[in-house]
Amino acid sequence: MIKTDVVIVGAGPCGLFQVFELGLLGVRAEVIDSIPRPGGQCSELYPDKPIYDIPAIPVCSGEELIQNLLKQIEPFHCGMHLGDEVTEVDARDDGTFHVRTGKGQQFEARAVVVAGGVGSFQPRQLRAPGAQACEQKSLHYRVQHPQLFANRRLVILGGGDSALDWVLALADTARHLTLVHRRDEYRAMPSSVARMRELAAAGRIDLIENAKCSAVHETNGMMSGMTVQPKEGAPVEIEAEHALVFFGLAPKLGPIADWGLDINRKTINVDTEKFETSTPGIYAVGDINHYPGKKKLILCGFHEAALAAFAIKQRLEPGRKVHVQYTTTSPIMHERLGVPD
Repeated sequence: MIKTDVVIVGAGPCGLFQVFELGLLGVRAEVIDSIPRPGGQCSELYPDKPIYDIPAIPVCSGEELIQNLLKQIEPFHCGMHLGDEVTEVDARDDGTFHVRTGKGQQFEARAVVVAGGVGSFQPRQLRAPGAQACEQKSLHYRVQHPQLFANRRLVILGGGDSALDWVLALADTARHLTLVHRRDEYRAMPSSVARMRELAAAGRIDLIENAKCSAVHETNGMMSGMTVQPKEGAPVEIEAEHALVFFGLAPKLGPIADWGLDINRKTINVDTEKFETSTPGIYAVGDINHYPGKKKLILCGFHEAALAAFAIKQRLEPGRKVHVQYTTTSPIMHERLGVPD
């Protein structure tokens, strides 16, 4: 059991800035995110795209913003639990919360902040007959044990960085590897695309473009092959023992929908004073919350995190007034930030 002041669900920009605002007030936090690295949408969807509306930063990429936020929260030594999903949040009679994750981690917190963006990101599934029966057996959306594919007939579906990275990584160890992509243009790094085409030209992998899987052939969840349908021409039959599917990630509200909060479609209703949900002690900031006039902007989420931090500090110390102090002059703030005298 990890005991802390606050559990933050989500390691996107608003979740990371929430760590900072709580840290300034002397409040400890643990961060949990289903994605295996911090950054949320910034890291998963637009790490290289420019962002122009962060105050005092004329332009930065999504990845640069996340790296700066991680640097900013270093003085507060928050716990970072990545690649794990919060599955249960139970409110106790004493005002604390018992938080459990899919990997079995348990936390005791005095408040919870949901900063889940548009929800947890789940792999986009292959929608073809026979695919579902093979999931977690011979059809995979993540690579956990690359040695599983050594000397096997392997199909990789997709055209992004993940798909091509694994094509390049497994081309030498797989018995036979086929890449299937629904277009002839790729979202991956140009250097990876060039290396992949070199492998195809040398006959080391098979490449099928402008095509998609129309059926998976299996027995008791173990794949024997798949049918691929090009945009033009006859179907292609491929022998395969395993398939790796990289169609990107889709946002879903996930287990948050079962926490008993006041849900507004795929968002959580909050007040605009504390950004507290319908459950006292649980707050929501960023794209996942809803209130009249809500704008889904990172800078709005930063504002919400600041006000939520003050509300949480007041919850933790109900008999004391929470004073506003300024990082420019406050000795307490300087001490918490590690600013030299």
